[in-house]
Amino acid sequence: MIRSLYIRVVLTFLVSVIAGTIISFFVSTLMFEEKLNENAQINIRNFGQDIVRIYKTLPLSEADSFVSEMKMLDSYHIRIYEATGQFQSYGRVNEHKPATVTKEQLKKVIDGGVVQDNPKGIGKVLLGLPLKTELGTKAMFLEMLAPPSTSFVTMWASIFATCSLIAGSLIILVASIFLVRPIKKLTKATKRIAAGDFNVKLNIKQTGELGTLARSFEEMMHDLQQLEQMRREFVTNVSHEVQSPLTSISGYALALKQVDLADHERSRYLDIIIAEAKRMSKMSDSLLKLSLLEAQSQQLRLATLSLDEQIRRVIVALQPQWSARSIRFELNLKAVRLTADHDLLNQVWTNIIGNSIKFSVDGGIIDVSIKQDAKNVTVRISDTGIGISLEDQKRIFERFFKADRSHSRKYSGSGMGLAIVKQIVSLHQGDIRVQSEPGQGTTFIVTLPIITPTDS
Repeated sequence: MIRSLYIRVVLTFLVSVIAGTIISFFVSTLMFEEKLNENAQINIRNFGQDIVRIYKTLPLSEADSFVSEMKMLDSYHIRIYEATGQFQSYGRVNEHKPATVTKEQLKKVIDGGVVQDNPKGIGKVLLGLPLKTELGTKAMFLEMLAPPSTSFVTMWASIFATCSLIAGSLIILVASIFLVRPIKKLTKATKRIAAGDFNVKLNIKQTGELGTLARSFEEMMHDLQQLEQMRREFVTNVSHEVQSPLTSISGYALALKQVDLADHERSRYLDIIIAEAKRMSKMSDSLLKLSLLEAQSQQLRLATLSLDEQIRRVIVALQPQWSARSIRFELNLKAVRLTADHDLLNQVWTNIIGNSIKFSVDGGIIDVSIKQDAKNVTVRISDTGIGISLEDQKRIFERFFKADRSHSRKYSGSGMGLAIVKQIVSLHQGDIRVQSEPGQGTTFIVTLPIITPTDS
């Protein structure tokens, strides 16, 4: 099997040209065969009648001599038969095989009839005419050796086929180089990407399908580069997040083996081990949940719920976190009912409000409001916390991205909460945006449809 695209393109073209030329020749031949045969019949009939007049006008010996020297014998072959079947031939046959004259045809012509037969082929006609001489009636049979029109058509078709094949082959050989070159570039780029090198420039400026393919490839390459960067950050973050509780658990477990450890110290060490184990469990749950959401394996369990009541319940559930730091809530919650997945939507408000509490200053204010129009409901959650830089705002909803690197020791978390929020809002056919300035606080704006569309 031929694997080279270049060779396949060239061979396909050559086969197409040859097959097309052959088919065209036979089709045109069939279309004009009847016309060519008709022209041949007229020409040979006129020539035969001229021969008959010659034999009527001249004595037999002079007529034979005159006919034998005619230039037309280059195109015609003449046989003059006696009644006994013997004949005199005029004209050079060369490679032409004369048509067979049957006894019935000979008798018919001797008796004064006319025979006209069309052997297989273009322009081939056998014409039999009675020839009256001073020695009695003879039978003259004429054949066209090479009809001029047929010869010309055959020659023209052969030259055309040869020239078209040569010219087309040269053109396709050159064109195929330019056609295959960008594909070879894509192949090399694919191998480099497979090896982990994403700094590949294609420089393919063609339009059409190849240009579209090249641009799509570059976009894919850019996405893969980002994905690789995210993967590395994920490995780094998860390694850090896992290593920290594992170190604590291992250290305090070793400390518990001490025999002379006081009871209150033993209890404190156990509390730390339990807390770190819960932290690892929570991170594992977040990873699993995000994986299910991104794979869209999570089926929405839609139900009609009171959005304002749900948000109030989330705030009450988080009271131990905000009341200990004297954080106040200002609520402007309009009564709204919508169709959504209660548990998933509850996760959205828990994550966003939890972040607002985490990054707010002590004594800060968190404002939560709801607005509704004909089709959508908009929830705004604003805090007066540390804020988010413009550069980090572009990536805040990416998986495993943490905008608080400089505060990583102060603020715990795996950086998956907002990624989960983004996926849940997207599943509900909604939208989430962020507005923030460093040191001025952050506002999350969530827009949801009143009735979540379901996949049919």
